[in-house]
Parts: sequence; structure tokens; C-alpha cells
Amino acid sequence: MSIRVRMTVLAVTGLLVAGCTSGGNGGSTTAAPSATGPTAPPTTDGKPSAAATHPALPVSLTGQRLDWKRCEAPSSGTRPGPEWRCTTVKVPLDHAKPEGATIPVALIRKKADDERARIGSLLFNFGGPGASGVEILPQAAAEYAKLGERYDLVGFDPRGVGRSAGVVCRDDAEQAASETSLDLTPDTAAEEAAYLADNTAFGAGCARRSATVLPHTTTTATARDLDLVRQVLGDDRLHYFGMSYGTQLGGTYAHLYPSRVGRLVFDAVVDPTADSTGHARHQTIGFQRALDNYLKSTGEAPKAGSERIARLLRKLDREPLAVGDRRLTEGLALTGIAVTLYGQANWPLLTQALQEAERGRGDALLALADAYNDRDAEGHYATQSHSQRAISCADSSERPTAAQAKALVPEFRGLSPVFGTFLAWDTAGWCANWPVKGERKTPEASAPGAAPILVVGTTGDPATPYEGAEKMAKELGDGVGVLVTNEGEGHGAYGTSPCVTRTVDAYFLDGKVPAYGTTCSSGTARSGA
Repeated sequence: MSIRVRMTVLAVTGLLVAGCTSGGNGGSTTAAPSATGPTAPPTTDGKPSAAATHPALPVSLTGQRLDWKRCEAPSSGTRPGPEWRCTTVKVPLDHAKPEGATIPVALIRKKADDERARIGSLLFNFGGPGASGVEILPQAAAEYAKLGERYDLVGFDPRGVGRSAGVVCRDDAEQAASETSLDLTPDTAAEEAAYLADNTAFGAGCARRSATVLPHTTTTATARDLDLVRQVLGDDRLHYFGMSYGTQLGGTYAHLYPSRVGRLVFDAVVDPTADSTGHARHQTIGFQRALDNYLKSTGEAPKAGSERIARLLRKLDREPLAVGDRRLTEGLALTGIAVTLYGQANWPLLTQALQEAERGRGDALLALADAYNDRDAEGHYATQSHSQRAISCADSSERPTAAQAKALVPEFRGLSPVFGTFLAWDTAGWCANWPVKGERKTPEASAPGAAPILVVGTTGDPATPYEGAEKMAKELGDGVGVLVTNEGEGHGAYGTSPCVTRTVDAYFLDGKVPAYGTTCSSGTARSGA
């Protein structure tokens, strides 16, 4: 299981006390565009946009009338309250053939509390890729209560996810067998062969069970779906809150439809300039940086602490710990360690889990890994990891080989003695022999002429390191990407940093655009960079 970019409830439980300052490129506070605006594709440079060169959608799709009904209970958890309503929107399976077959995109909505002051719809994507907005938004809605006063809060399952023609690749038994039998840091030719064969089998399972949708799960296709949803909801411009992978989706949307950008916020930002190896390198640095910060907080020197954890992992590689009728393997232990680094409030869990594992008990680390892997107490797995891989491999045209991955091991191990070997091998394992071609090496995010987009990066973010936010702000373009820095820990800042929360709320609710380089920190006010 890869340490992929995802935003989960566990990942955002960290608490920060922060202050807010502005600086950087300067400029006075300005207002973001109102909820209304032009809908025609932009031609700011005299050339047709990417959206304009794509076939127009038929009225049968753009003129859909939505039938909002009481939501059903999710696959796990409780049924949303009566204030939440659900529906589906039909979207083209292939946007190049808009008159052809369609698939459903599932939506959930809670209408604005103050209808008279309503701004419009605010759509959310919580990351993954593969996270279900239909399931997550009602669970997390308390964090967005202030935004819900003037926006309809709208979650959706992107194509290939959950109730939107969700991709399925394996059954529970196959998933469990893979987790416990594979060595994710192969040391022998036999282990390498088994590792690559398992990934090939995973792709074959996706093709067998989800053949129709699998070639059409790209982020570009989802961005086009998003614009159709915007139109069917009756909004002239898109208001959108993207987290983690959701920032890649938001950047893709802004690139395709710059004139339709309303108020967009990206939090925990994916670097749009990085290829698959670059992302793995960034995560190796990011997770080690977060681990070092954790170790410092316990009073242990990062180098010594990392080597202690690496010794534990090597021991588990040789001899997994029995946990009832299951086993804590090196790979599951790595997953359990990684998930606690998504939020500073989880750090005490890591201390407890490591201490228990060093004493020969693997229960705590295995429970943490199960939380990340969406495994319930009965051994049933959700399918987010299936969707995650389908979307990632449809997006990326790169297919690194085992030899290329192996060549990365010394460099990555130097960057992180804990995560390096695993993430080096993961570059080959993730999309090896994938049954459909990927779209491109890196996504497009340039959005000349778009309204300002807030880009929030956290300095201690393990999964989407801070540097990605800097790259995204630059890629969006001058006057479009507005960098906001959160000095703190964890994957995502909204709801954990009061300063970031106030800044984002002021933007969404009042159109107040902060100065480029605004910095939120736990110390006194100072100028940003």
C-alpha cells in the first residue's frame, strides 16, 4: 500500500494555535469576484481555451433537472440527517463523445442556512484521489459550519469513486493476502518478482471488474464533470474547496475554465510540476521531515530516533509480529507510522504504537494501518485504494521499471532511512503494467485570466510538502495563485490553524484576498516571504 496523497478524518485531527501575518509580494487586499460572472470560455490571449476546443455538451446533459432525495446510509457510518439531500448528475463517459454513453456522478448537498445572503454552491474534494465527498462532507460538516451559513455545501464522488461508477479491483480476501504476503521493500529476486506480479494482477483485476470506466478516470475528465455539475446547480462560476489531491483537480479545472473560476481554495497542495518519481522524492523528504519534527517533540535526536525505527522495520521485515490470526509486517508498520504523521494530534498514538511494537506487540500499529487502508473490524475493505490507483495511473503517462526503481533506492534511503526504500520501490509498483495508458507526465495548472486562487501550504506537511504550494502558486500565474503559508505540522491547515481558517473564511464569505505570502504562525506577527 502506497503512502498516497489523501485527506481523511484521521489525517486532519491535528490542532494548532496560530497567528496570522501578511507579506511577500505585497499589494493591497482586493475583492474576489462575486458569485456571478461570464460563462463563455476565455480567449484572453486571442486563442481558444482547452474547454472551447472540446465538443459542446448536449442540452440533455446541461439542462438536467436534479431530483434531490433523502440520502441513503453510506457503506460505513450512519445515515446523514434530513438536512442533507442526495442526487446524481449524468456526465459523459467520454467527454470527447458527449452524445454517447453516460455515467452517474453522485452529489450530496446541505442548503445555505441564510438563503437571503446565499452566495452559491461550494463544492468540496477531500483528496485521495478516491475520497468520497458524499460520505466525508456530512461527517466533517461541523468544520465548515460558518461557510454553510451562506453557501450550499456540496460534496461529490468523482468518476471512478464510490457511487460514481466506482472502480473495484479486488475482493477482501485478495486485498488481505496482498497486504500480509508481499514485501514492499524487496530484497531478493523472488520478492521483486512477487511484488511486480501483484501490482500487475491488481491492474488486471481493475480491467476485469471495471473495464468500461477504467480508461476514463482522468482528473481532466473529472474537471469537465465538475463544470457540468456547476452548470446544472445553476452557478455562473465555480466556488470550490480542494484538499490534497483536490488541489490537483482544482488546478486542472482552473486551467480548462479560467473565466469560470469563482472563489477557489487549495489546501495541502500537490506540486503540479512533479512527475511520478518527483512526487515520490517529495514524499520521502516530507515524511522524514515530519518524523524528525515528531522525534524532536519527544526529546529524541532525529538521526538516532530514525535509526531506531528503521531497526524495528528491518526486524519486522525478517519476522513479522503475530497479532491474533494476523501479522504486522514491515509494510503495515510503515503505513501505521505514516498515518500518524498526517496530524500533530496523532503523535501520541505513534509513541504508544512504537513502544508496544518494540516490546513485541503489534496491535496498535496494525490498527493504525487498518484505519489508513479502510479495513473494518470484520475484515471488509473499502475501495478508495482501488479508485486511487485507477485515477493516478490514468493521469500519469509514466511507467517506471523495476530497474529504475531499484536505482533510486540509495538516493531515497539517504533522504529517509525509514521511508526511502519503500517509496523508491513504489515508483515501479504503483502503475506497473497498468492496462490503460496514462494521459500526461505532469498535470496542467496555468490559468491566465482566472480570479485569485488561495494556495495554502503547511511547512510540516508530510504527504504534500510545502514546496508544492509554492510551485502551484507560481504555475497558476501572476495575479492568480495567492500563496498562504502555515507554519505548523500536518496534512492540511483549515480547521487546525485558526489563522488559516479565518483567512479562508474571509475569502469565501467576503471576497477578501490576502496579500501574497501571508504567513500564519504560532509566534508573533512577521512578514512573509
